[in-house]
Amino acid sequence: MRDLLEALARILVEHPDEVSVEQFEEDDGTVVLELAVADDDYGKIIGRGGRTANALRTVVKAAAVRERKRVVVDIVD
Repeated sequence: MRDLLEALARILVEHPDEVSVEQFEEDDGTVVLELAVADDDYGKIIGRGGRTANALRTVVKAAAVRERKRVVVDIVD
């Protein structure tokens, strides 16, 4: 899931070398993925009205269902 999110984000941004994804696991087993990109690229990751961000979350959550895990995608500054 981490690799999937990172690959998708690298395709969308202009500075793919500055994309980073941190992965944490909470006590209840939920996987938290924190996505960080270059300052110029936040608009591309979030998209108009948050549509791109929601699409990224949907794709990653669909991949998580296959592994029977719960995942949360956060876009951090």
